[in-house]
Order: sequence, then structure tokens, then C-alpha cells
Amino acid sequence: MKLKENLKAPNFKLPSTDGNIFELRKIKKNIILYFYPKDDTPGCTLESKDFSKLNSLINKYKTIVLGISKDNIESHLKFKKKYKLKFDLLSDEKKTVIRKYGVWGKKSFLGKEFMGIIRTTFLINSKGKIHKIWNNVRVKEHAKEVCKELKNLS
Repeated sequence: MKLKENLKAPNFKLPSTDGNIFELRKIKKNIILYFYPKDDTPGCTLESKDFSKLNSLINKYKTIVLGISKDNIESHLKFKKKYKLKFDLLSDEKKTVIRKYGVWGKKSFLGKEFMGIIRTTFLINSKGKIHKIWNNVRVKEHAKEVCKELKNLS
């Protein structure tokens, strides 16, 4: 099933860098859920740092940010510490949530095709519905664009 705006965001449980198991449906806030390919790579680092810089503004909109990749928790903890990220990262080593959200697919780099995470951001409202989806995200200015959209959340 392809996820669309106004649909209920699929629930999931994943290990978080806060040491707990994160469960989507237990959160009664807006959520910026961004899927990214790999910890500590140029685009992912830039995107994560941008969301981190805007974190206090995001919190004013009663919203939390969560990053998901297939890296393990140990990798996430190093990444979070290295760039002093102000939000938690979730580990999906089995790619269950990555597949559930439809962000696993064919990518190409330097003429080679391979399977990987397609950089995608979901803005989920406090009632658990998908407000907006950004597909094939271009990192530059993306976090600012997502922040602008927070004003339109009911």
C-alpha cells in the first residue's frame, strides 16, 4: 500500500538512541519522521544538522523530529554525539518500517543501480495522520521547508 497524505501513519516500534523502544502511536505530538540512507555521510549529516539547528523552533509547534535509517544503535549514538543532534534516531536494521513506509527502492549512483533508502520525510500530525510527504528529498533547505509547513498543521 502506498502511503498518502491524510492517511493514518502506520504504527511501529523501533529501538531509539534514548535507550527505549519508540512506538509511534504513543506519541501525541506532531512528528517529523525523516528517513535517510546512512549515518555520517555528507547529505545525511547536512540534513540531520539542519533539523537539529531548527529543533527549538520545531518544538514550539509541539513537534518532535526523528531520523530513521538501517544503521544500528551504536552507529546512531556515535553520529548523534559527533554532531550534537538534539533529537533521537531510530534503528531499523531489518528494514521493516523502511519498507512499511515505502522508502526502500532502486537508486542509482555513478551509473550503478542498487537498492537503498530513498530520502523521504513524513510530517505526521498529533492525531497520527500523515499531513505531508516529501519524496526524493534534496537536502539543501529541506529542514526549513518542513518547518514552514508546521504552520499549516491544525
